Amino acid sequence: MKALKMERPYIYYDFTLSLCSSCLRRVDAKIVFEGELVYMLKRCPQHGPEKVLIATDVEYYRNARNYAKRSEMPKRFNVNTHFGCPYDCGLCPDHEQHSCLTIIELTDRCNLSCPTCYAESSPHHGRHRSLDEIERMLDLVVANEGEPDVVQLSGGEPTLHPQFFEVLDMAKQRPIRHLMVNTNGIRIAKDPAFAEKLATYAPDFEIYLQFDSLQARPLEILRGVDLREIRQKALEQLNRLNLSTTLVVTLQKGLNDNEIGDIIDFALKQRCVRGVTFQPTQVAGRLEHFDPATDRITLTAVRQEILKQAPLFTPADIIPVPCNPDALAMAYALKIDGEVFPLTRYLDPGDLLDNSRNTIVYEQDERLQRHLIRLFSTGNSVECATNELQALMCCLPRIEAPNLNYENLFRIIIMRFIDAYDFDVRAIKKSCVHIVNQEADRIIPFETMNLFYRDQQKRDYLAQLRLNEVITQNS
Repeated sequence: MKALKMERPYIYYDFTLSLCSSCLRRVDAKIVFEGELVYMLKRCPQHGPEKVLIATDVEYYRNARNYAKRSEMPKRFNVNTHFGCPYDCGLCPDHEQHSCLTIIELTDRCNLSCPTCYAESSPHHGRHRSLDEIERMLDLVVANEGEPDVVQLSGGEPTLHPQFFEVLDMAKQRPIRHLMVNTNGIRIAKDPAFAEKLATYAPDFEIYLQFDSLQARPLEILRGVDLREIRQKALEQLNRLNLSTTLVVTLQKGLNDNEIGDIIDFALKQRCVRGVTFQPTQVAGRLEHFDPATDRITLTAVRQEILKQAPLFTPADIIPVPCNPDALAMAYALKIDGEVFPLTRYLDPGDLLDNSRNTIVYEQDERLQRHLIRLFSTGNSVECATNELQALMCCLPRIEAPNLNYENLFRIIIMRFIDAYDFDVRAIKKSCVHIVNQEADRIIPFETMNLFYRDQQKRDYLAQLRLNEVITQNS
């Protein structure tokens, strides 16, 4: 009788390097498929095995690899490669992507004390950066990038900085293609004159407005307070001024992921809103019983909920972003005469992946073409249209669309922030969302900033990890 062969309960797909979520030591990791779910399996010699859910759609996960394009480098690197990723951030020559978006933190202070804050900001935490410090940070970004695609002023709450408009002036004096302010909207809601002055920095200027829910309970859990009235008043000011705005939604599984469709519908009705960015956050460390194999909300789960809750979009409309397909997905649409026309379905992947190709023509949809022709004849500035569209579509080829205004663009971005549980060295090397570490005069991927460089205690622990790495290599 033939003996039965033992089989593992999964399909082995790939191998990568990850971190132990307890000690942040580098460990080997397997990527495996179980049905439609993708898991990372890893084992720390000290803390044992871990199983982490990283995707809920095997087909999308596989297909994302087809969107990897040739790496685009910064003009210079800031540190040498010595210990290996992620212990050399700054950017080191082993990194595979320039800064598509660079964050500059103006202050540690905030008028909220959000439980989900990566920077642990509060009304009494830390300090404001001086103008000299901020100027050095801006110059560092320009030195690295030449003409930075997008620079985002953040905090804390950046609008609390006592010299906030002087900071905006300094930023606008530099060759930054698109400037953003990441804000909770409280000052905009309460001070119409402040909002009006913000509008004077357009074009190539945008508000990145925290907007997590249309309900009270999720806001109270995520932000510590019901902010619905503040959000409404802020949007009233921004709509009045038609100041370009992106709604930024921190998603937590079982809390506000059922509102994705409602938030998209709401956003489409706002004159000033150019899109929604969904940022699935992990609740590790904030739940007493957290299982990384079940209690995570992944990029693919968010994509599936968009398709379910916002049927305007089809699977062909929400695709990986080529600069970092493991961590970013996008959908683009046009708002024309009260209708919404998804665009991403018309993209040829070859146009996305070949840096030498720079034209997209939408001819497949006669109705869309008819509306575009009407829009093109309105006399809007061609230079304004192409410049503003390209600024926020830096990963896409230039669109030839005469008289198309940025006001007609609507985009959905899913931005996955990798943590110690789902850390994947491949995705970190392709990270294109970076943050200036003012104290070290270097630019660091956002995820590793929060893991290793956010405060002195983390930097001290990183030094110990590096020492352990040297000891291991020499033993």
